Order: sequence, then C-alpha cells, then structure tokens
Amino acid sequence: MARPGPDRTPPGYRPGDPQTVAQGPPPVFLERQNYRSRRLRDAARLLPLAGALLFLLPLLWPRAGQPAGADDPVRMSDAIVYVFAIWAGLIVAVGLFGLAVRRWGQSEPPAARGDGLE
Repeated sequence: MARPGPDRTPPGYRPGDPQTVAQGPPPVFLERQNYRSRRLRDAARLLPLAGALLFLLPLLWPRAGQPAGADDPVRMSDAIVYVFAIWAGLIVAVGLFGLAVRRWGQSEPPAARGDGLE
C-alpha cells in the first residue's frame, strides 16, 4: 500500500475533481500490528535516554560531606548496587524489546517494514 507523501497523492484522490477536493484526502490508516510495531520501536529508541537519566540520578542523592540539615547520606555500597541494578535492567529491557520487535517484524511484509527489500 502506497503511503501519501510530499511527492505522492493518495490513491483515488484527484486534485481537479470538485468532489474529492471537498472531501479532502482520505485518512491514512495503519493496521493495528504495524502501529504497535512502530510504537515499540519508538519506545526502544527512548530506552538509552531513560537509561542515561537513571544513571545520573545518584548525582542528586545526599552525600556524606553535606551540612547537618540534609537528609541521611546514601552509602556508597547502595549507590553501586543501584547502578548495577539499572545496568542489568537495561540489558533485560533491550533483550525484551529486541524479541518483541523481531516477532512483530517477521509477520509484516518487507515493503511494510520499510527496509527496501522488494
């Protein structure tokens, strides 16, 4: 199915015909599976940003050398456990995203995936 773009008009749309001009171009419809696959890919692209923010979070924790009115300082061992837990969680999340994208990607035809293999 050809998607409308800047240089393509949707199928059935005739710019000079008064009936199609009044109706406007037909809406673009994505199949549910294709839509979910694209959203999953978008979420996978945001995963590095989320990981970076989680790795920077310990910089906001109170330290041992702060004034007496500050919260209890976080022990270094707790911070190291946190960093390694985030690291392991990111590895698991990337693996799950990869499996899901591969599973949904295999059921789509090559033209729908946009990988150029036709």
